[in-house]
Amino acid sequence: MTYETIMAGFGGQGLLFSGKVLAHAALIENKELSWLPSYGPEMRGGTCNCSVIVSDEPVGSPIIAHPNVLMVMNEPSLDKFEDTVAPGGTIFVDSALIARKVRRTDVEVVYIPATKMATDMEAKGLANMIILGAIVEKLRCVDPDNVEEALKETISARKAALLDLNLKAVEAGREFIRGEKA
Repeated sequence: MTYETIMAGFGGQGLLFSGKVLAHAALIENKELSWLPSYGPEMRGGTCNCSVIVSDEPVGSPIIAHPNVLMVMNEPSLDKFEDTVAPGGTIFVDSALIARKVRRTDVEVVYIPATKMATDMEAKGLANMIILGAIVEKLRCVDPDNVEEALKETISARKAALLDLNLKAVEAGREFIRGEKA
């Protein structure tokens, strides 16, 4: 299976880090992968996105024209990428930040109030990790246990004190999906 994921929103929301953690989890599993960040000159507050491909087959190009997974954390990103998602794909929407609904009917949509969840659990700024947990739980693109290991290996020394909070955020996203299935 190949998961072509675009994670998009504003700079400073941790999108590139989420993609890096997903890619590193795939690396732990010896999967084929690509991680390609893209951001404007503004960095914080400007738009940014990253493309992550996780596959059992060699990845021919890091460019994703029609992702089968989309994670959006602001409305401009939903506007920009919604129509690019392949039919049958899955769109994860931070419903705490994006008021509008996805217009497409040929994709699955997961509305997760990640920013509110992060604030409620005193993990402000970790909505990205909540959505990553939801993606991993729903799609099983990587083993969820490897996300924990990937976090341990990719979190910077400067932010090492936030490891446990990041792990709790990932688990909150996983629990959200498990609650949806119940």
